[in-house]
Amino acid sequence: MERIIIKIKQYMKNNSDIVLRKLKTNKNEIYVIYNEVLSNSKYINENLINRITFTILSGYELDDLYNIIPSCSIKKITTYEEILELIFQGFTIFINSNNIIAIETREKLDRGILTSENEPSLIGPNDSFTENFNTNLGLIRKRIRSSNLYCKSILVGKESNTKVGICYMNNICDTNIVEKIYNKIKNIDIDAIIDIGYIREILFDNESLFPTVNITERPDNSSMALLEGKVVIIVDNSPNALIFPSFFIDFFHTPDDYYQKSFNISFIRMIRLLSFFISVFLPSYYISVTTLNPESIPLKLLLNFYSQRLSVPFPGFIEAIIMIISFEILRESDARTPSKVGTSISILGGLVLGSAAVEAGIVSPIMIIVIAISMISGLLFSNNSLIYPIRYFRIITLLLSAFFGLYGMFVGILFLIVKLCSINTFGYSYMLPFSPLIKTELRDSIIKSKGKNKRLRNPLLSKNNKVRGTINEK
Repeated sequence: MERIIIKIKQYMKNNSDIVLRKLKTNKNEIYVIYNEVLSNSKYINENLINRITFTILSGYELDDLYNIIPSCSIKKITTYEEILELIFQGFTIFINSNNIIAIETREKLDRGILTSENEPSLIGPNDSFTENFNTNLGLIRKRIRSSNLYCKSILVGKESNTKVGICYMNNICDTNIVEKIYNKIKNIDIDAIIDIGYIREILFDNESLFPTVNITERPDNSSMALLEGKVVIIVDNSPNALIFPSFFIDFFHTPDDYYQKSFNISFIRMIRLLSFFISVFLPSYYISVTTLNPESIPLKLLLNFYSQRLSVPFPGFIEAIIMIISFEILRESDARTPSKVGTSISILGGLVLGSAAVEAGIVSPIMIIVIAISMISGLLFSNNSLIYPIRYFRIITLLLSAFFGLYGMFVGILFLIVKLCSINTFGYSYMLPFSPLIKTELRDSIIKSKGKNKRLRNPLLSKNNKVRGTINEK
């Protein structure tokens, strides 16, 4: 014991947040060691120290604390390395001449359960994940109170020892995928996992621009994915969860879709899909018809376009690039600025600068309308992982249209389709259920089906229990 105490005292010289307290009893001495930042000092003083000193004075040993201390997390340890590891997990260490025990005394350092900010809820539940692993797992288990919900956890990071959990429904999910992911996470060699983005970058990033893993901060979204046979990863200190495998059509769905009438949601989903194509191809279509293919639009409309561009010194392509970059700067400044002033900056940039640019003859009014509609259509998607490929393909199709007109735009459309169909996510086609075609899944892709018509789960994801419960609708 003395050797361990000497090592700890030497370690404390460079760590002022480690507390070592010596308690004397009639028979021997007890050392109390904890981290005052990670541990609850009030709980230690009022509950543990009094009870432990009373226990020792009554003739008991530390081994007897298993039946005396009001805590479920009590561990018996033997080595100096275990002591340091548990201290930085929020445990308090008690050492006497015969025994070393650790009792969990973690301080609550995370936020409370707040509303979702990036994925606002219109009708459904408003709670969102926090930075606490147990809280996040509890929010999922609160919705799926089943013994079939498994969570395999592992510590990742040589220095951070961050807890990573792999959640799945054992009676639905293909466990081969779970084992594959578990082995990949287990073999991660990195100093620290600061956020769940580290896991996504290491395991799931590939050459594709489009996201193959969905990131969410809503527990209800994660619960729905688990019941579909997907896997959810949660990471300590991260207020988000990863859902995989994710497909292209999943990014056009929201959890609120399943809390509203089917007819209304089907219309909204078609709007989202249309917005995707408008956001990507509208600027390139405008450049095509005003430069190389003017015969494709009515003459009066064409003359109107040309009359507005008489005072603009730049070609249409350069004009479009200037406006796209300007909108992206405004968008990024709005995202990075505190919320109290961010909206004001967007309004100032959109109204004042846009009006001044038109009056100065730098850009035409119709170009501002075209780019504004394109950018606003992209705002329907809150997932940044999908916003980025929309930006890239908007520029690609714009370049093709500037050189080849409508033919270039159609080449861009074909290139986008080929790119989407060539993406593979964990052995599954990214364009499921369209390629390969799964008729049962088409019922809930764009047109939302009623509960009684959607009895079967995705046959590729659910290896067992392929029939879900139904809703009796009259």
